[in-house]
Amino acid sequence: MISVSRVQLAGGYTIPRLVTGAWQLSAGHAIEPLERDAVLASFTALVDHGFTAFDCADIYTGVEELLGEFLAGLPVETRGRVQVHTKFVPDRDALARVDRRYVETIIDRSLARLGVERLDLVQFSWWDYGVPGYVDVAGYLAELRRAGKIRLLGATNLDVVRLAEIVDAGVPMVSNQVQYSLLDARPEEGMVAFCKKRGMALLCYGALAGGFLSKAWVGAAGPPDHPANRSLIKYGLIIEEFGGWALYQELLEALSGIADKHGVSIATVALRWVVDRPAVAAPIVGISRSDRTADNLAAFSLALDDDDRRDIDAVLSRRSGPPGDVFGLEREPGGKHAAIMRYNLNQEDAVGGS
Repeated sequence: MISVSRVQLAGGYTIPRLVTGAWQLSAGHAIEPLERDAVLASFTALVDHGFTAFDCADIYTGVEELLGEFLAGLPVETRGRVQVHTKFVPDRDALARVDRRYVETIIDRSLARLGVERLDLVQFSWWDYGVPGYVDVAGYLAELRRAGKIRLLGATNLDVVRLAEIVDAGVPMVSNQVQYSLLDARPEEGMVAFCKKRGMALLCYGALAGGFLSKAWVGAAGPPDHPANRSLIKYGLIIEEFGGWALYQELLEALSGIADKHGVSIATVALRWVVDRPAVAAPIVGISRSDRTADNLAAFSLALDDDDRRDIDAVLSRRSGPPGDVFGLEREPGGKHAAIMRYNLNQEDAVGGS
């Protein structure tokens, strides 16, 4: 069996170099209720293969509870090997009134949903930098860490300026979760260098661009007329920023040739490229109806050679974007990327109206 390599995020804490994302399992996005047992079985199979880390969030409706059910059903010795990374994402409309009580209430809710005494990693996000308070709120999370409710703190989608403010205030951040792929290299506009300098890691979602980095799209005339989900809309916009459909198809052709040469899939090549980037600890690959375990495992035996990288770089050298720091386009008021965001997914009554 192929061994899944691991990487250290902090002293005494390692994760596999590929994390399983559970966003697709949130209510209204993916699985039908009857598939619940199949999903739990998939979780078990992933752990058996060495993929012991799962990524979720307080705003992924039903997912913390689902993972809590999974943890509760594991033997004690197995449960101790499983890591669940969640997030703290206060609603945009609530940012101005987020106080310590709000923060602790959300963290306590995540603890209860997951059925654990301490959260392995809490990743902090802030929708609107125009609303002050994010440094103070990160400080409240640090207090809860010192109190034993959180093991490690990280960020989600914070840019270099705000992440530096928080770290310089003494909040011990170990990671930043960002979108990073062959189609979206925004982390290279300062975030990679910052993380290397500060000893932080990148956890990378979107490595497969919602499925666009796969054989299914080779030779396609254009994006779907009626996208099946928001992921296809989101990454369709990223393809536009990258340089358009024609350049994207050139990238797929290059990846297809590399994949055929090594006897793997396009997705495996795309994952390996992200794994090899500086400061990257692990890409995050979503669980779905299709079993990608074989492709994911293959990424750990694949070694891209100089010819492979030259073929990829020949296409990437002609990309036009996406521009800016991480998650900047998604924050632009009235912008097409921001239009598909859902900014208020935490319920008022969950925090007592604070």
